[in-house]
Amino acid sequence: MDSENSKISQLLAGNWKMNGLRSSLAEIRALGRGIADLQGVEVLVCPPATLLTEAAKAAEGSPVLVGGQDCHAQKAGAFTGEISAVSLRDAGAKYVILGHSERRQYQVEASALIAEKMTTACEEGLKPILCVGETEAVRDAGNAEQIVTKQLEASLPKDFSLDMGVQELAVAYEPIWAIGTGRTPTTEQIADMHSALRVSLSNRFGMDISAQIRIIYGGSVKPNNAAEILAVPNVDGALVGGASLKSADFLAIIHAAVRLA
Repeated sequence: MDSENSKISQLLAGNWKMNGLRSSLAEIRALGRGIADLQGVEVLVCPPATLLTEAAKAAEGSPVLVGGQDCHAQKAGAFTGEISAVSLRDAGAKYVILGHSERRQYQVEASALIAEKMTTACEEGLKPILCVGETEAVRDAGNAEQIVTKQLEASLPKDFSLDMGVQELAVAYEPIWAIGTGRTPTTEQIADMHSALRVSLSNRFGMDISAQIRIIYGGSVKPNNAAEILAVPNVDGALVGGASLKSADFLAIIHAAVRLA
């Protein structure tokens, strides 16, 4: 499924990471005004958990959705400092990012744990954005597609099905060596990886279900390269980091997606 032939809307998700204060909520309100009349895109902002409730309020009356940056595999319990899928939903989240490379690296999260989080998130009605990607060493060794597709397969719950909302899944390909570095893969490298991910999803769920799953790209997406990246076959949107912190930059990326819709 090429994104240009897809009937599903492009997903533009902003991951604020550990950035943003209450004053930053003005950016969400400005974003909402900027996309009020746009068609063919779904826009999401994932702020720090401390801002989630107020971010949801700031987005009220606009097409902007809010989401969490992670959730615990358990729905509740004695897990100091963690946040549950239940709490995210209660705060107004519609989505949750899972398996981000920074979580895999710094919190040493294994794919099996991420699969458990996927199950919990879906049971609580959150739409998961499942992140996968390779290191520079894996890329240089020529094993990127093999390693990333295996990571995808290992991060999906074994019983993932329509009943769990598999069609609501978004997969975010984020080459680890491109995140925050200003480097991006070539369009050919992006196309090859997204095609490999689509084949893996088709093998698991069938072509019809796979066609409903958005595969988005994340890794130094900026206003000056968004159009080129979003035009790549099988790219169904973007997971945007630093450029999502300012509404003007994020809007430029969103408008690039709209022009291609």
